[in-house]
Amino acid sequence: VQLQASGGGSAQPGGSLRLFCAASGRTFIYYDMGWFRQAPGKEREFVAQIIWSGGTVYYADSVKGRFTISGDNAKNTVYLQMNSLKPEDTAVYYCAASFRSPYPRLKSSNEYAYWGQGTQVTVSS
Repeated sequence: VQLQASGGGSAQPGGSLRLFCAASGRTFIYYDMGWFRQAPGKEREFVAQIIWSGGTVYYADSVKGRFTISGDNAKNTVYLQMNSLKPEDTAVYYCAASFRSPYPRLKSSNEYAYWGQGTQVTVSS
Protein backbone atom coordinates (compact mmCIF):
# COMPACT_ATOMS: atom_id res chain seq x y z
CA VAL A 1 0.00 0.00 0.00
CA GLN A 2 1.22 3.51 -0.79
CA LEU A 3 0.28 6.41 1.45
CA GLN A 4 0.06 10.09 0.56
CA ALA A 5 -0.38 12.58 3.39
CA SER A 6 -1.65 16.09 2.77
CA GLY A 7 -3.56 18.93 4.37
CA GLY A 8 -0.81 20.39 6.48
CA GLY A 9 -0.15 24.08 6.68
CA SER A 10 -0.12 26.96 9.10
CA ALA A 11 -2.68 27.79 11.74
CA GLN A 12 -2.99 30.11 14.69
CA PRO A 13 -3.29 28.77 18.22
CA GLY A 14 -6.85 27.65 18.74
CA GLY A 15 -7.34 27.04 15.05
CA SER A 16 -8.05 23.86 13.10
CA LEU A 17 -6.53 21.82 10.32
CA ARG A 18 -7.56 18.57 8.69
CA LEU A 19 -4.99 16.09 7.48
CA PHE A 20 -5.65 13.54 4.79
CA CYS A 21 -3.97 10.21 4.16
CA ALA A 22 -4.88 8.69 0.81
CA ALA A 23 -4.04 5.04 0.33
CA SER A 24 -3.44 3.42 -3.04
CA GLY A 25 -2.78 -0.16 -3.88
CA ARG A 26 -4.46 -2.54 -1.51
CA THR A 27 -7.51 -1.05 0.14
CA PHE A 28 -6.74 0.24 3.59
CA ILE A 29 -9.38 -1.81 5.36
CA TYR A 30 -6.71 -4.50 5.42
CA TYR A 31 -4.59 -2.17 7.54
CA ASP A 32 -4.90 -0.43 10.83
CA MET A 33 -4.01 3.21 10.34
CA GLY A 34 -2.10 5.61 12.49
CA TRP A 35 -0.84 9.18 12.64
CA PHE A 36 2.51 10.05 14.12
CA ARG A 37 4.43 13.31 14.32
CA GLN A 38 7.98 14.49 14.69
CA ALA A 39 8.97 17.93 15.87
CA PRO A 40 12.45 19.37 15.21
CA GLY A 41 15.00 17.84 17.53
CA LYS A 42 12.51 15.37 18.97
CA GLU A 43 11.72 11.74 18.43
CA ARG A 44 8.73 10.65 16.44
CA GLU A 45 5.69 10.22 18.64
CA PHE A 46 2.33 8.56 18.39
CA VAL A 47 -0.70 10.78 17.79
CA ALA A 48 -3.69 8.58 16.97
CA GLN A 49 -4.60 5.25 15.52
CA ILE A 50 -7.70 3.43 14.37
CA ILE A 51 -8.06 -0.32 14.74
CA TRP A 52 -10.70 -1.55 12.33
CA SER A 53 -11.51 -4.61 14.44
CA GLY A 54 -14.07 -3.11 16.73
CA GLY A 55 -13.57 0.33 15.25
CA THR A 56 -11.41 1.29 18.21
CA VAL A 57 -9.47 4.53 18.24
CA TYR A 58 -6.56 5.52 20.43
CA TYR A 59 -5.10 8.96 21.08
CA ALA A 60 -2.02 10.31 22.72
CA ASP A 61 -2.90 12.11 25.94
CA SER A 62 -1.53 15.34 24.48
CA VAL A 63 -4.18 15.40 21.73
CA LYS A 64 -7.10 13.65 23.39
CA GLY A 65 -10.24 15.72 23.12
CA ARG A 66 -8.77 17.92 20.39
CA PHE A 67 -7.90 15.53 17.55
CA THR A 68 -10.14 13.00 15.83
CA ILE A 69 -9.06 10.16 13.56
CA SER A 70 -11.55 8.74 11.11
CA GLY A 71 -11.67 6.89 7.83
CA ASP A 72 -13.68 6.71 4.63
CA ASN A 73 -13.53 3.25 3.06
CA ALA A 74 -15.09 4.44 -0.20
CA LYS A 75 -12.36 7.04 -0.64
CA ASN A 76 -9.58 4.91 0.83
CA THR A 77 -8.70 7.89 2.97
CA VAL A 78 -7.97 8.40 6.65
CA TYR A 79 -8.37 11.81 8.24
CA LEU A 80 -6.98 13.57 11.25
CA GLN A 81 -9.14 16.47 12.32
CA MET A 82 -7.11 18.77 14.54
CA ASN A 83 -8.92 21.39 16.60
CA SER A 84 -7.79 23.76 19.32
CA LEU A 85 -4.29 23.64 17.94
CA LYS A 86 -1.37 24.59 20.15
CA PRO A 87 2.16 25.68 19.24
CA GLU A 88 3.43 22.38 20.60
CA ASP A 89 1.46 20.60 17.87
CA THR A 90 3.97 21.96 15.37
CA ALA A 91 5.60 18.99 13.67
CA VAL A 92 5.78 16.92 10.53
CA TYR A 93 2.82 14.56 10.59
CA TYR A 94 3.05 11.09 9.09
CA CYS A 95 0.35 8.59 8.35
CA ALA A 96 1.19 4.91 8.56
CA ALA A 97 -0.37 1.52 7.91
CA SER A 98 -0.04 -1.63 9.96
CA PHE A 99 -1.29 -5.06 9.05
CA ARG A 100 -4.73 -5.40 10.51
CA SER A 101 -4.98 -6.68 14.05
CA PRO A 102 -7.68 -9.29 14.82
CA TYR A 103 -8.51 -7.48 18.04
CA PRO A 104 -8.30 -3.90 19.30
CA ARG A 105 -4.98 -2.95 20.89
CA LEU A 106 -2.61 -0.02 20.97
CA LYS A 107 0.23 -0.56 18.50
CA SER A 108 3.76 0.78 18.63
CA SER A 109 5.30 2.63 15.72
CA ASN A 110 7.56 -0.28 14.79
CA GLU A 111 4.45 -2.31 13.97
CA TYR A 112 3.66 0.06 11.13
CA ALA A 113 5.15 -1.26 7.90
CA TYR A 114 4.12 1.52 5.52
CA TRP A 115 4.63 5.25 5.91
CA GLY A 116 3.60 8.32 3.99
CA GLN A 117 5.97 11.15 3.20
CA GLY A 118 4.82 13.52 5.93
CA THR A 119 3.07 16.87 5.92
CA GLN A 120 4.18 19.94 7.86
CA VAL A 121 1.90 21.49 10.46
CA THR A 122 2.93 24.82 11.97
CA VAL A 123 0.98 26.48 14.75
CA SER A 124 2.02 29.99 15.64
CA SER A 125 0.61 33.44 16.17
